Amino acid sequence: MTQRPVNLDAMVGLVRAGDIAALVEHARMLESADLADVLAQLDDSERLAVVRALPPELSSQALIQMPESAHAEDTLAALAPEQAAEIVDELEDDDAADLLGELQPEDVERILRQVEDRADVDALLRYDEDTAGGIMTTHLVTVNPDNTAGEALDAIRRQAGAVEDFYTVFVTDDGRHLRGILPLPDLVLSPPSRRVSEFMEAPDIIVPPDMDQEDVARLMGKYDLTTVPVVDGSGRLLGRVTFDDVIDVVEEETTEDILQFGGTSADEGLVAGWRDAVRSRLPWLFVNLITAFLAASVVYSHQDLIRRLTTLAVLMPIIAGMGGNAGTQALAVTVRRIALGLVPRGQFLGVIGKEALVGATNGLATGFIVALVALFLGEGPMLGAVVFLAMAGNLLVAGCVGAIIPILLERRGVDPAVASSIFVTTFTDVCGFFLLLWLAGSLLL
Repeated sequence: MTQRPVNLDAMVGLVRAGDIAALVEHARMLESADLADVLAQLDDSERLAVVRALPPELSSQALIQMPESAHAEDTLAALAPEQAAEIVDELEDDDAADLLGELQPEDVERILRQVEDRADVDALLRYDEDTAGGIMTTHLVTVNPDNTAGEALDAIRRQAGAVEDFYTVFVTDDGRHLRGILPLPDLVLSPPSRRVSEFMEAPDIIVPPDMDQEDVARLMGKYDLTTVPVVDGSGRLLGRVTFDDVIDVVEEETTEDILQFGGTSADEGLVAGWRDAVRSRLPWLFVNLITAFLAASVVYSHQDLIRRLTTLAVLMPIIAGMGGNAGTQALAVTVRRIALGLVPRGQFLGVIGKEALVGATNGLATGFIVALVALFLGEGPMLGAVVFLAMAGNLLVAGCVGAIIPILLERRGVDPAVASSIFVTTFTDVCGFFLLLWLAGSLLL
């Protein structure tokens, strides 16, 4: 059945007209994602009033699906501890940890003090939020390797009601050490007396709790997994990461990389105020200003040559601009290769070599075109040769630095997306200006 589109403005209008009771009635018929959109459009006081009026089973799912920029955690902290605890009780342990993890420790303790079974959430809050431990859930369906197929089915039935959306049955011993994965088709088809240990399988992938969430997402995508077990150093099963958690991770990491690639801090987000945006961007603009002065100094040192050959002033931005574009192309491809784990330590020279070859080839092609334009303008074949060589050389350098810079940053533990483009364009500007002016001074005078 196709769901009717939700009129979000009408829902918000009910709140602003003071008819919160009507919104609560409508909320029972809304998907939690749509209710989250409604809450996100309200101001802080309106949202707090609505959440106070909503049943915990509705408000909990809406709060966890609100965009990060709406700061659902602030609404949770503003509630009475008893009501906040009721909302936390309705959430899966990983969602509860995500929400509480944004609060001050005193607010977390104030709320969890009212939660009857807080052990799972406390355990997750000990892990960094950007790790496998931080995004996993501890709610699992497990069976013992000594169980028969019939006993395993009974155990699964008992646990299934308390575990939301389980895709994998884990086989653990009495010490909760992971022994294998139970294929459900084999379980259903096995005789009731057959031992689980006879048909369980080894897990495809296991991850430690401190693995970066981006690496977990990459592994799950590579091996097409719906669930990955999180295991500590002694082999104990701590929890599981599911594909829905990974989807959120991919979106978050992609947004972060795009912002950082442009020299903008990921902390700014997409809906930050103008003060936050200035605070985030201005330091990188200062860095860019310093590097721009470096390129300008090359031009300044050759000003007498430019006065004698004014055509060089027209050609300089073409050479530098083409180098910047080529360097950014190589940079984008290399950063993406690194993100996908496609630059092993033993193969980085091959990546650099490929980008250098691409840059040189493109430089020869575009340099030939610019040289023809120089000839058409009547500047003579020697200037055409200078332009040709400068363009080819600058695009060769662009390909090299576009690959080298992100690889060097990654090797030193620095995110290669962080403002690499600033350094790449500095190299190509300086190199482009220098090659053109040095060749012109050597061959034309």
